Amino acid sequence: MSDVSTLVEQARAGQARAVARLISLVEDDSPELRSVAGLLAPLAGRARVLGLTGPPGVGKSTSTSMLVSAFRARDLRVGVLAIDPSSPFSGGALLGDRIRMHSHTVDAGVFIRSMATRGALGGLATATPQAVRVLDAAGFDVVLVETVGVGQSEVDIVALADTTVVLLAPGMGDGIQAAKAGILEVADVFVVNKADRDGADQTVRDLRHALSLGRRESGPSWRPPIVRTVATTGAGADDLLTALDGHHEWLATHGELEARRIRRAASEIEAIAVASLRARLGGVNGGEALAGLAKRVAAGETDPYTAADQLTGGV
Repeated sequence: MSDVSTLVEQARAGQARAVARLISLVEDDSPELRSVAGLLAPLAGRARVLGLTGPPGVGKSTSTSMLVSAFRARDLRVGVLAIDPSSPFSGGALLGDRIRMHSHTVDAGVFIRSMATRGALGGLATATPQAVRVLDAAGFDVVLVETVGVGQSEVDIVALADTTVVLLAPGMGDGIQAAKAGILEVADVFVVNKADRDGADQTVRDLRHALSLGRRESGPSWRPPIVRTVATTGAGADDLLTALDGHHEWLATHGELEARRIRRAASEIEAIAVASLRARLGGVNGGEALAGLAKRVAAGETDPYTAADQLTGGV
């Protein structure tokens, strides 16, 4: 416990190595994780959490780097979690986002961590919510979470971020049609990156048309702005910051910031509970009980709902 307390104190003092070790404890599902979580709980809840998502090739990493520069210009500490897909063969990941953000690696006010999905779906790694909590508690003002390239249904970022930024780019075919069934509905801010390319105007028009068809609203209405950027040059960074600030102010004014963070905590609790239950079911006694119930269901002696009730009641 004392070692964990020291790590937390060092992380709060801005020591990058301590922050990295805490995130490693989270990723490895360390036995010390509960102690870590208890120490972090009263320290978290202050950082702005921004999610960046979109199809592959739209420039998410470059846009993340642009935002880091913009927030650093405001003298804000920035933490970055870049989620990379895991290899289905080795289980590892290229973790290449650090390459695109190399200009920030020597900045003490920036912490960049690549995380492998390890087979998790939804565009995030399983440990991402707890890693966000570590960065938040460590005193970072802004936490940027860059998802893997996503399609129509991989929208877990909306449950994690205060503001979700969906990036699109011209010249990628009928990207609006491909995406609108999923990720367009979760956007708080749209970014048309690579706006210096042919087709940018058409992409913006397509977005506006998609928005005019209506969005599912679950609370006070917010109409997502559409921002043009060229992340490689930094063009549009100020406009994007203005849009992000506008959404953050709207969230606070309408009580949605607290509501989103409560939903985030609920999702985190549920995920931990499910993982704990799955681990218990996979134990010796749980595994034997599951096997026995499975035989009874296969033989028609009971139904799967009754078996599931019996299984969870027994563990």
